[in-house]
Amino acid sequence: MLRDHVRLASVPGIGSRLRRLLLERFGSPAAVFAARPEELVGVGRISRRLAGDLARLVDEAAADSLLDLCRDKGVEILLDGDPTYPGLLKRIPDPPGLLFVRGGFQPCDALSVAIVGSRHATDYGLRIAERLASGLARAGYTVVSGLARGIDAAAHRGALAAGGRTIAVLGSGVLEVYPPEHGELADEVIARGALVSELPPLAIPHAGAFPQRNRIVSGLSLGTVVVQASDRSGALITARLAGEQGREVFAVPGPIDCRMSRGCHALLRDGATLVESVEDMLGELGPLFETATSATGTAVESPAELALDERERTVLTAIAPAGGRGHEPRIVDDIVDATGLQASQVLATIGVLEMRRLVKRLPGNRVARA
Repeated sequence: MLRDHVRLASVPGIGSRLRRLLLERFGSPAAVFAARPEELVGVGRISRRLAGDLARLVDEAAADSLLDLCRDKGVEILLDGDPTYPGLLKRIPDPPGLLFVRGGFQPCDALSVAIVGSRHATDYGLRIAERLASGLARAGYTVVSGLARGIDAAAHRGALAAGGRTIAVLGSGVLEVYPPEHGELADEVIARGALVSELPPLAIPHAGAFPQRNRIVSGLSLGTVVVQASDRSGALITARLAGEQGREVFAVPGPIDCRMSRGCHALLRDGATLVESVEDMLGELGPLFETATSATGTAVESPAELALDERERTVLTAIAPAGGRGHEPRIVDDIVDATGLQASQVLATIGVLEMRRLVKRLPGNRVARA
């Protein structure tokens, strides 16, 4: 089955979006190859010529060579139906049908935030990107970026310095790291996260690949924060895609006389959330599409849970454990008994959880998950 998917991906003129449409129509690569030319015409932009030549264009040797290369170099090929394919990415309008991965995804990567920005960042931008990435990593988030010069590299380094996970999405193949001076940084990312691309492993970078790459950066993330961007920056494409995907968009303000502030200020005028610290983002992220597992192995239903202290988590679990079924309301007295805390402590903690929009009070001295 994997070989058939790689064969389909090797056909010139069949990009990620068209491949997805074909699989939606026919169900499998084998069914695509077996389809009559007249059945293929009209799917996406398949012309009569491409439909008639599809079977001939399949390069069996190239597909087998690519599979051998991936096995030899430790590159994992993920299909969008695989259990480890990122759940957040599945939910965007045009998820890649194939992902090439060095390193690996973990369940905690469902709690991810993208940090993007200019390749020509100032010292201020680099400092802020690294600080935000470190803070997110310490809070339990995976940091996603594009391994580019400037803000991207600072974001990866900030997450790594804090001992966190980070994912780099490339506009080249995962065996053709770009820019080349980031080879050592890429190795560090692989050790603590993943290097990802929808392009074949040895694909060289080209201009058209980067906007396509950006939809994966935002698609892997609950939200995207732009640290610095000119008014023509590719980071603004990532921010726009994040909004279209239903994800949060954040922007860091900067000096009004710096051209690298223009893109961020435009985002803020359009409704992006202003960011001065990690705390500005934590309250806005989510809700999650499904229960996630944090880096510590704790089930999480809302990103806000990552900021809870021990007492707050104890009370929240007594009200309704994450991932539990039903989430029936509980009487406050029962919560007191379950936690072993004093009633005043439980009531104060419920107030904090309510402000964080994790619980809601109900008539009859009851509390439930929000």
